Amino acid sequence: MDSYTLGFHSDTGDYRYRAPKGLSESLVRELSRQKNEPPWMLDIRLAALAQFYEMAIPTWGANLSDIRWDDIHYYLKPVERPYKNWKEVPDEVRKVFDAIGVPEAEREQLAGVGGQYDSEVIYHSLHKTLSKKGVVFLSMDEGLKQYPEIVRKYFGTIVPYGDNKLAALNTAVWSGGSFVYVPSGVDVQLPLQAYFRINSENAGQFERTLIVAEKGARVHYVEGCSAPAFSSASLHAAVVEVIVENGAKVRYTTVQNWYKNVYNLVTKRATVAADGVMEWVDCNLGSKITMKYPSCILRGERARGEMLSIAVAGEGQHQDAGAKMHHLAPHTTSRIISKSISKGGGRSSYRGMVTMAPTAIGAKSKVVCDALILDPASRSDTYPTNRILTGAATVEHEATVSKIGEEQLLYLMSRGMTQVEAEGMIVRGFLEPVVAELPLEYAVELNRLVNMEMEGSVG
Repeated sequence: MDSYTLGFHSDTGDYRYRAPKGLSESLVRELSRQKNEPPWMLDIRLAALAQFYEMAIPTWGANLSDIRWDDIHYYLKPVERPYKNWKEVPDEVRKVFDAIGVPEAEREQLAGVGGQYDSEVIYHSLHKTLSKKGVVFLSMDEGLKQYPEIVRKYFGTIVPYGDNKLAALNTAVWSGGSFVYVPSGVDVQLPLQAYFRINSENAGQFERTLIVAEKGARVHYVEGCSAPAFSSASLHAAVVEVIVENGAKVRYTTVQNWYKNVYNLVTKRATVAADGVMEWVDCNLGSKITMKYPSCILRGERARGEMLSIAVAGEGQHQDAGAKMHHLAPHTTSRIISKSISKGGGRSSYRGMVTMAPTAIGAKSKVVCDALILDPASRSDTYPTNRILTGAATVEHEATVSKIGEEQLLYLMSRGMTQVEAEGMIVRGFLEPVVAELPLEYAVELNRLVNMEMEGSVG
């Protein structure tokens, strides 16, 4: 993106700690030592590292063969501790987040804000009214220190380190991320936001996020992502685990705008108890390669999972995204709405799975994949997998592939629009079902990013 507004980087001076390039047991031990972690967490890290070495690089999705694993800094520590007062944050770090607008968002729209810069969360805050209700919103590192019993109970139970190679890598070198705990019956009415920024060249960011919503709780968590415009590649490999208890509701929204030198390889999964609701809203515009398939394990009766997804693939990009819904209990429901746009030779892929277990009596699932291809050089693929193990469930799947129609363009241009303006309006209309689910300020931001991608993109 020539007009990529977040492609700047700041000179942070000396990092408090900058790991040498490459992955090793000594690095993992030093990372854990610096964080003063309990021995059980170090044991998990070392077991995950051994698992990482044993597992093969995935070959079934996007091409990951160009990742230079030994050329990555796996731990970069810009500050000693997270700050709760924005004025305490070092100037060289604060000006980056000032430019992004994170403090403004906190003042105007949000219940809590966290900002991660390379490997560490550098700023965190939560409204006092929520703290009094027992809501916890900390960095994952602080969550481990202050609530070790909760972290130990849930950490790695939904995404074990043996799940895939990138989950093993994350578990070995995780740093930062968010820890959210919402007690029974508490409704967090405003979103909690985390912003993740890679600032250094050849950097890896491996945040770990754990969200626990107790019985009847409600919370909306929003994350944004960006990185500078370096010529060398960076790696983002996060893990997200969400626990939705009986009657609780969690919405997890991502607006991802990494620069096109970032490999974005993320594992996100939720387990949903009876009458609980898990909603993923996933918007992917940036990165060189994205492989991300947010999942729901619907383990309780009448549990519901939803996935609303946008993927925009431009020149040199492959957005391989989708969702997984695993129905384990009776009368569970799920819905997947996937919208993708391919332009400038980009490739978008929907890759999803719906599983109906023998116990999923009366369960229902609907999958809708719509792809818009803007030029002959671009590509869109759909890879659905449906595993139906009971005759008493319903699964629907539909997919469409289309291009911008000449009649639509002519009609809008006859009303005074330029061709680029008309194309942009058609694209925004195509994405509207997902954009409408975003908070207003994020919908505005997403439309702005889409307009940036569309400028001059067709004929």
